[in-house]
Amino acid sequence: MDTPDVEQAGFSHPNVPSHLPNGHDTVRDPVNENEARAKDAEEGLEAEADPRPASLPPYSRANGTPPTPYSEEVDEERKEQPTTITASRPPTPPAKTQELPATLQRDSPVTFPIRKDSLLPKSNGQNRDSLESVDSRRANGHLPAPSRPASAAAHRRSLTISQGRSVSVVLISSALETIAASKEAKRSVPLKDSVQRALEMVKSGEGGDRPREIFEPLRLACETRNEKLMIASLDCISKLISYSFFMESTQQANISSPPPSPAPNGRNSFSAPPPTSLVDLVVNTITACHTESTPDTVSLQIVKALLSIVLSSTILVHQSSLLKAVRTVYNVFLLSADSVNQTVAQGGLTQMVNHVFSRCKLGPPSLSRSESSATLSSSKMGEGQIPTKDLHPSSPPQFSLPPLTPPSAPRSIAETLESVEDGTPLPDDVSVASDPHGPDNGEASTNGDVEPSTAEDVHPETFETPASEHLHEEEHERKPVREMSTNDLFIKDAYLVFRALCKLTMKPLNQESERDLKSHATRSKLLSLHLVLTILNNHMPIFVSPSSIIYSSSSHDATTFVQAVNQYLCLCLSRNAISPVPQVFEISVEIFWRVLAGMRTKLKKEIEVLLHEIFIPILEMKTSTLKQKAAILNMLQRLCQDPQALVEIYLNYDCDSEAIDNIYEHFINIISKMSTVAIAPAGPKSAHDPTSPSFGPTKAQKNAVPPSLSTTALGVPGPDHTTPGLSEQQLKRQGLECLVAVLKSLVVWGTASAATAPAESNSDPALRAVNGDDARQDTVTPDLSLDRLAQPDFRQQTPEIFDDPGKFESAKQKKTTLLEGIKKFNFKPKRGIEFLVETGFIPSKTPKDIAKFLLETDGLSKAMIGEYLGEGDEDNIATMHAFVDFLDLSNQPFVDALRNFLQSFRLPGEAQKIDRYMLKFAERYIAGNPNTPFANADTAYVLAYSTVMLNTDAHSPQVKQRMTRADFIKNNRGINDGADLPEEILSSIFDEIQSNEIRMKDEMDAAPIPAAPGPGLASAFVNVGRDLQKEAYMMQSNNMATKTEALFRTLMRSQRKGSKSNEQFFSASHFVHVRPMFEVAWIAFLAGLSGPLQATDDLEVVELCLDGFRSAIRIACFFDLELERNAFVTTLAKFTFLNNLGEMKTKNMEAIKTLLDIAVSEGNNLKSSWREVLQCVSQLEHMQLISSGVDVSDGKKGSRTRKPPTEELANESRSTHITVAADMVFSLSHFLSGTAIVDFVRALCDVSWEEIQSSGLSQHPRLFSLQKLVEISYYNMTRIRLEWSNLWDILGEHFNQVCCHNNPHVGFFALDALRQLAMRFLEKEELAHFKFQKDFLKPFEYTMLHNSNPDIRDMVLQCLHQMIQARVGNMRSGWRTMFGVFSAASKVPTERIVNSAFEIVTRLNKEHFASIVRHGAFADLTVCITDFCKVTKYQKISLLAIAMLRGVIPVMLEDPDCGFKVPDGEKSAHADDPMIKFWFPVLFGFYDVIMNGEDLEVRRLALDSLFTTLKTYGNSYPVDFWDTVCQELLFPIFAVLKSSQDLSRFSTQEDMSVWLSTTMIQALRNLIDLYTFYFETLERFLDGLLDLLCVCICQENDTLARIGTSCLQQLLESNVKKLSPARWERVATTFVKLFRTTTPHQLFDENLRVEIDGSPEIPDPSTDSNDAIVPAPLTPNNGEQQKSSTKISVNDRRRIFRQIIVKCVLQLLLIETTNDLLRNDEVYNTIPPEHLLRLMGVLDHSYQFARMFNDDKELRTGLWKVGFMKHLPNLLKQESSSASTLVHVLLRMYYDTRPEHQAARPQVADRLLPLGLGVFSDFTKLKVDTQAKNIAAWTPVVAEILQGFARFDDKAFTRYLPAIYPLATELLARDMAPEIRIGLRDYFMRVGYIQGIMDRTERS
Repeated sequence: MDTPDVEQAGFSHPNVPSHLPNGHDTVRDPVNENEARAKDAEEGLEAEADPRPASLPPYSRANGTPPTPYSEEVDEERKEQPTTITASRPPTPPAKTQELPATLQRDSPVTFPIRKDSLLPKSNGQNRDSLESVDSRRANGHLPAPSRPASAAAHRRSLTISQGRSVSVVLISSALETIAASKEAKRSVPLKDSVQRALEMVKSGEGGDRPREIFEPLRLACETRNEKLMIASLDCISKLISYSFFMESTQQANISSPPPSPAPNGRNSFSAPPPTSLVDLVVNTITACHTESTPDTVSLQIVKALLSIVLSSTILVHQSSLLKAVRTVYNVFLLSADSVNQTVAQGGLTQMVNHVFSRCKLGPPSLSRSESSATLSSSKMGEGQIPTKDLHPSSPPQFSLPPLTPPSAPRSIAETLESVEDGTPLPDDVSVASDPHGPDNGEASTNGDVEPSTAEDVHPETFETPASEHLHEEEHERKPVREMSTNDLFIKDAYLVFRALCKLTMKPLNQESERDLKSHATRSKLLSLHLVLTILNNHMPIFVSPSSIIYSSSSHDATTFVQAVNQYLCLCLSRNAISPVPQVFEISVEIFWRVLAGMRTKLKKEIEVLLHEIFIPILEMKTSTLKQKAAILNMLQRLCQDPQALVEIYLNYDCDSEAIDNIYEHFINIISKMSTVAIAPAGPKSAHDPTSPSFGPTKAQKNAVPPSLSTTALGVPGPDHTTPGLSEQQLKRQGLECLVAVLKSLVVWGTASAATAPAESNSDPALRAVNGDDARQDTVTPDLSLDRLAQPDFRQQTPEIFDDPGKFESAKQKKTTLLEGIKKFNFKPKRGIEFLVETGFIPSKTPKDIAKFLLETDGLSKAMIGEYLGEGDEDNIATMHAFVDFLDLSNQPFVDALRNFLQSFRLPGEAQKIDRYMLKFAERYIAGNPNTPFANADTAYVLAYSTVMLNTDAHSPQVKQRMTRADFIKNNRGINDGADLPEEILSSIFDEIQSNEIRMKDEMDAAPIPAAPGPGLASAFVNVGRDLQKEAYMMQSNNMATKTEALFRTLMRSQRKGSKSNEQFFSASHFVHVRPMFEVAWIAFLAGLSGPLQATDDLEVVELCLDGFRSAIRIACFFDLELERNAFVTTLAKFTFLNNLGEMKTKNMEAIKTLLDIAVSEGNNLKSSWREVLQCVSQLEHMQLISSGVDVSDGKKGSRTRKPPTEELANESRSTHITVAADMVFSLSHFLSGTAIVDFVRALCDVSWEEIQSSGLSQHPRLFSLQKLVEISYYNMTRIRLEWSNLWDILGEHFNQVCCHNNPHVGFFALDALRQLAMRFLEKEELAHFKFQKDFLKPFEYTMLHNSNPDIRDMVLQCLHQMIQARVGNMRSGWRTMFGVFSAASKVPTERIVNSAFEIVTRLNKEHFASIVRHGAFADLTVCITDFCKVTKYQKISLLAIAMLRGVIPVMLEDPDCGFKVPDGEKSAHADDPMIKFWFPVLFGFYDVIMNGEDLEVRRLALDSLFTTLKTYGNSYPVDFWDTVCQELLFPIFAVLKSSQDLSRFSTQEDMSVWLSTTMIQALRNLIDLYTFYFETLERFLDGLLDLLCVCICQENDTLARIGTSCLQQLLESNVKKLSPARWERVATTFVKLFRTTTPHQLFDENLRVEIDGSPEIPDPSTDSNDAIVPAPLTPNNGEQQKSSTKISVNDRRRIFRQIIVKCVLQLLLIETTNDLLRNDEVYNTIPPEHLLRLMGVLDHSYQFARMFNDDKELRTGLWKVGFMKHLPNLLKQESSSASTLVHVLLRMYYDTRPEHQAARPQVADRLLPLGLGVFSDFTKLKVDTQAKNIAAWTPVVAEILQGFARFDDKAFTRYLPAIYPLATELLARDMAPEIRIGLRDYFMRVGYIQGIMDRTERS
C-alpha cells in the first residue's frame, strides 16, 4: 500500500512534485547518504528522525485550488487500510515530506545537498517504512525520543543555510524579499531594518546561528495584518519548522520547568518583550495572527503552521504554548465561515490531539496485562495488527518515584462544581473560561454569536493554564525535587489538553443553541465531545497504565493519569448525558461506553453514580425520547456482548453492600420490560436499515474519524430511516437483542471453562459468533486488568484470591438480606429493626448501634426514621439521643445547624415528637457551639421550635395569613433567659427561611413532573407551541445532573481523604458467578423472552427469542437449576402449540425445532425437563399422523375432533430438520450419561403411559413412545450393567403397567416388544451369581400374575417357550424368573394355561435339568413343581406333579453338579451345602403341599412321600441336616397347635378340622414312627418331640389330647429299651409338666361361686362336645388364684368352667396313660426308681387334689348352684384311678428285689402306708345305700392294698400291724365284695402267723 500517511490523515502535501513518487526524494546520492549517516551518528543524531511537518493543502488565490476537505472518503480509505490503522496504535500522524521549490523541474540537476533527516527512509523493498511515519513510530516507542544536543541543532541549521544556497532561496529569501518589497516594510522602519538584516545574514550564511533574527521580520510581517504578508510569513515559518530551524539550545536546557506563556498582555500586544523560548515566540506569533476577521486563506496557513509545529518531532511544544495552539485551531473551526476551513481545522485539531497522546510512552508496568484488553489484545487482532508489547521495546530511564497521592485533582471538585453551578469564574487551573475573553466566548454568549472583541483578546491561559503546580496544594510536606523527563512532560501535556477539552464540553447550551446545530455553542460542544471520544478510543492505555503519572511542578507530587482526569471526565458525562440534543446525548453515551469498557477498574464508584443517577433513570423515564433510550440500549448491547464486563458489573455492584443499586439486576429488569411490549410485525426491511433508531451496527470506533462538524455538514439533515412507530418497535427489538446478548454472554462465561481451555476461548468461532462480529474490537474490555498480572486470555484459568464465588455469593445474600431489612423498616420500623438485629446488620439492640445504622445506611425512609426516633418509648428516645449525638453541629450558624439536623430524617407532624427532637437539638447545638449568644439550651430549644414553625408558615400552601418579620421577633421575645436575642439575629433567621425553605435534599432532587394538561379550550391555547414532554424531561434531567454532581462532590471529598476501602474493583475470572447472576434475573429473562414470542409472528424476533431460550436453558442445565430449567423448558414447550394444532403458526414450528435442538445438545442436564421435551415429540408424531389423514381418536366418548394444522405446517412437521432432530433425540440416547439416561427413560415411560391412557379404549391405541422405549433399549443395551440395572428398574416397572393394560392390543404389543428385547438381552453373556436376566424377565411374571386375560397369559407362555427354544444355552439367572412365571401360571383358573405351563415345566425338568441345577435354579424348579402340586381344580396335574417331585430325587442324586457323588475330601471349603441347596427344597416341597394342599388325597400322598423319602434316604443325612429337617419341616407341621396365627391358611373351620383330623394326626403318627426308625440319630431331638407332644396333649379338644397321649405312649413303649437315664429324666419331667398343666386349681376360686344376676348359668352341653376339632392350647394355672379379687363376667366364667372340665378330663387321661405305661413290664423294668418316685409324686398330688375336692361338699354344692354342672360335681374317678395306680406301682416297687429299688424301699414305704391307711379310712365311711358308686370304685383299690399289706415281711408287718389292724377289722362290719373278703382273709391269716395263733403249715 503506497498511499502516504499524510494523505491517509486527510491532507496532501502542497509542494511535492508529481514526478516524485509518494513524496519520496528519489535523487539522494547513496554515497552522500552513507557519509551523512556516519557523520550524524558521530554527532549523536537520530538516523531516521524526520522533522518534516504535516502539510496542508495548498490554497492560493491565483489558482483557486481549494484545500482537501476532511471528507468521508478519507474515512472510507482508512477503513480499507487495516494494516496502518490498528487496534493497538493511534492513528499515524502525517508523514513530513520534504518541501521542494514549486519551480523544480523533473530533470533539473540537484546542486544542493539535501539533509538526510529531511527525507523519508528509502522505499527500496527492504525497509518499507513509508506506511508508518517516523514520528509516529517514535511516539509509539519504536524510536527513542528526540534528545539532540544544542550543538547538533545549530550544526544542522548552518548546513542548511550556508551550503544550500538554492534551498535558502526557496525557504527564506523569497519570503523576505516579498516582505521587503511591500508597502508595510517601507512604512515600518523596524520591519524594514529587520528584513534587510535577515537577508544579509542569509546571503552571508550566518543565519543558522541566529534564528531569532531570521524570525524577527517574519513576526513583524505577521503583525502588519496584511493578508499577503501574513500568508508569505506563515508559509515560510511553516517550512522553517519542517527543517527544525527554530530548535535552540534553551529548549532543552530547562525542560522540567515549562516556560512562561508568551504575550501575557494578549495577542495584540506586539510590543511585549520577547519570550525566553523561541518555540513559545513562534507559537505566539502564529496564534496572534488569528482574529475573528482573519481571512480564510490566512486561517488556513495558521492551521498549517500550528499543525507543523505541534506535530514536529524535533521542536517540542509544551503546556501553555501547546494549549494556545490547540485553542487557536479550535477557534478557527468555530469562527471561520468557510466550511472547508472548518473541516480542515477539525481534522487538524483531531490530528494534534492524537499526536499529543501518541507521543506519550508507557513504561513496563503498562505491559503487565495490556494484552488482555481489546484495544491491545493480540488474540483479537486482525491481520497486520501489532501487539502492544512490540510498541515500546525500549524503556525510559528509571526514576525513584514519590508515592502516589490520593486522587485529588488539581483543584477540589467541590470547588469546581460550586463555581460552575453558581456561574462564577473558576480559578485558572480548573476554569472553563476564567477570563471574560476565553476561547469559548463565542459559544458562551446567549445568542450564540461571536462578539468581535472576544475573538481577539484571548489569553493563552484562559484556554487552559498549565497549572499542574496546583496539584495537591494542601500537602504540607515538600517532596524531593524530581527531574522531569521528556515523557513526563508529554503525559502532562496530554493531561492538560484532555482537561481543557472536558471543560469545553461542560459549557451549558441555551435553548436557542439546542435548537440550532450550527450555533457556535453546539458546534463547540460537539467537537470537544468528539475529541474526548477520539482520545478515549485511541489512547485508553494512557488512562489506565500505572506508568502514566503526572508530576506537580511545585510540590512534585505524583498522580496517576486516571485520577487526575477523573473529575473532569465525570463532570463531562454528567453535564452532557442529560442533553436533549440527540447528537450530544449520543456522543456522551459513546464516551460513557468507552469509560465503562476501558476504565471500570479505575472508576468503580463513578460509573455506579452515572448509571444509577443518569442512564438507568433515563431508560425508565416516560419523558425521555426513544432515541435516547435507543442510544443507551445500544451501549448496553455492547456491554451485554462482553461477558467479563457483565460479570464484573454484577460482582462489583450487585454483590457490594455499599453499592447504591443492584445495577445488573436493575438493567435486566428494565430491558425485560422494554422487550415485553407486543411488537407489531414490521414491513420488509431494506439492507441499509439500522438495527436501532440511534446507531447503525456498532463496529469498533477505535480509529474512526469523527464526522464533519462544519456548518455545511450540520446543515444537511441526515437520513432518518425510522418513522416514530417503527422506532418504538425497533426499541423493543433492541431490548430483546440485549436480553439475548446477556444470556449468550453468560453462556460463554459460564460454560467456557467446561467446554474449552481458556487459551482457546478467544479464537473459538462460537465466541466470535456470540460477540456478533469477528472483527469487533470493543466487545471485550480494553483495559480490564492493566493493574493485575494474568494470562492474555479474556478468561483466567485459575481464579484469583479475590474472585472467590462463595465469598461473592455470601456478599450477595448479605446485600439481599439487608435490602429486605430496609424494606421491612420502611414499612414498619420496629419490625425492621428487629429483623436487622437478628440478621446481624445492627450489632446489638443498644441505642448507639441502632442510631449508627440509621444514620449511615442508604435506602432507609427518612420519614420512617423520623417516626421511629420520635416515638415516646424509652428505647426510642435513647436511640434518638444517640442518633443526634452522632451529628456534627459544631461551629455552624444556627439555621445551618438546624438544616443539617433536619436532613437526617423527616420531622414527624406530631407536636410531642417535634418537641423531643427540638430539645435534643438544642442540647447538642449548645454543646458544640459554646460561643453562641444563647444563654442556655432553653433559648436554642425555643428558637429551633419557632424556626420550624416559621418554615411551615412561610412555605405551606395551606397557610393563608403568613407570619411577618415583626410577628417572628415578637414571638421570640424574652426567650434568652428572660432577655431578648439581638434583633439582627432574628431578622437574619427570618430572611433566610423566607428565601430558602428548609427542605430535605431528597425532596429537592425529586423534581415534580408537570401535570398533564387538562381538557378544555383554555388549556389547549396555553399549551400551543410547547413541547411538554421536553419540558418535563428538562426539569427532571436538571435535577438528575445536580444530584449527580453533588454525589461526585461527596465522592471526591472522601477520595481526597484517602478512603478507598470500598472502591476495590474485583476482576472476574470464575465461571461459577454465572449461577447467581442467572438465579437473580431468570424471571425477568423468562418474561422478556416469552412476551415477544407470544405476541409476534415476525420470524426474526421469534428466532431471537428462541436463541434466548436456548441460552437460558443451557445455563440452567449447566448449573443444575431445577426450578429455572423447568420454567424455561415448560414455557418453550407450551409455545409449540402441539396441543392446539388448529392455532399453530410458523413460529410454533420454530419453537419445536428449538426444543428438539435443546434436547440433543443439553440432554445430559435436562433431568425432569425431559418429560416436556418427549411429550412434544409424542405430540409431534400425533400431528404428523393427523396431517397425513390418519384418524387418530383418543378413544374417549364424546371427544371432539381436533382441527388439523395447515398444509404448510403439516409439510414443515415432516421436514428433514424436524424429522432428523426428533430421531436424534432417541438415536443419540446412548451418548447420555448414566444419570441422564435414567431421567430420559423415566420421562419417556411417563409419556408412554399418558399416550396409552389417553387412547386406551381405541382399537388402535397410540404406542409411539412405547415403540421408542424399545428402540432406546436396543441403543443402550451395551451400557455397563450398573447403568442398565438402573434403567431396567424403570423400564421393567413400565412394562409391568403396560402389559397389564385393559386393552389387549397394548398388552400384545408390549409383550412382543418385551420378547424382542429379551431375545437381544439373552445374547449377552452373564457370569455366575448375577441376576440381570432374572430382573429383565420379571415383567413376564408380573403380567402372568396380574393380567387376567387368558390370551395375554397364553402369549406370555409362548414368549417364554420361544426364548427357551432359541436362547436356552444362554439362560442363566433367567431360569429363576421363568419358573416364577410357571408358578404363577399354576394358579391361573384357566385349564389350558395350567396345562401348557405344566407341559413346559415337565419338558424342562426332563431335558434341561442339568442346566437348571448348574445355574442355581433347582430350588425354583422345586417351588414351581410344588405349586403345580397344589393346583386345586385339577387333581390329575397335582398328582403328576407330586410324582415329578419324587422323581427329581434320584435324578438329583445322580447329577454331578449337585455334588452328592463327590468324595468328601474333594469338596470345596466354600461350596454350598448340597443338603440345603438340593435336598431341602424337595423336602420343603412336600411339606408345603402337606400344609397348603387343598386336596386330601394330594396331602396324603405328599405326607407319605415326605416320610417315605426321609426313611429311605435319611441314613445319608448328616445330623445337622436332620436338625434342619426337624426344626424347619417336621415340627412346623404341628405349629398350628401352638399358635392361632397358623389358622389363617384355612378358609373355613371345617377345612381346618379335616386337616387336623386327617393330615396332622397321620403326620404325628408318622413322626413317632420316624423317630422310632432313626432313634439313634434323632435321639438328640427328643426334647423337641416331647414338647410337641405336650402341646398336642394340652388341648381343649380331647380328640387331639387322646391322640397325643396315645403317641406319647407309643413313643415310650416302642423305644423303651433305647432310653437312657437322662432321657427318662426328660420323660418324667414331661409327665410332671403335663400333670401340673392339667390340674384344675380354679375349682377352688371363690369368685366362680358368686351368684351373677341371681340366676345360675348352666352351660350348653353341646358346646362341651363340639364335633369340630379346633386347636386351643391350655394356659398354665400359675397365678390364677391371685386374681380372686377381680370380678368375673358371665362369659368369662362360662369359658373358665369349660376349661376346668377339659383339665379334669385330661388329668384322668394322663392317669390312665401313666397307669398303662407303668403296668407295662418293659417300661417298669427300664425306668429308674428315682424317676418312678417322681411320677408317684404327681400321681399322689392328683389323688390328694381330687380327695380334697370330693371332701368339700360345700364347695361342690356352690359350683353346682352357679351352673358348673347339672349334677353335683365330683372327682371320684380321678381320685380312685390315681390311688389305684399309686398303690399298684408303690407295692411293685416295694417288693422289687433289684438293689436300686431296695435302696428306695424306705421312701416307698413312707408314701405307701399313709396312702393305704387313708384309703381304708375313707372306704369304711362310705354308706352302702347312697354311695354305692363310690364303693364300687374303691373296692379294687382296697383289695389290692390288703393284698399288699398281707405280703409285708414279718418285721414290716409287725411294725405296721397296730395301724392297719383296726381298719381291717372295721371292714368286717360291712358288706364286702369277694376280692375284699379274700384280701381280709389273707391279712388276718398273716396276723395269725405273726402272732403265733396259726401255724404257717396249716394254710398250706
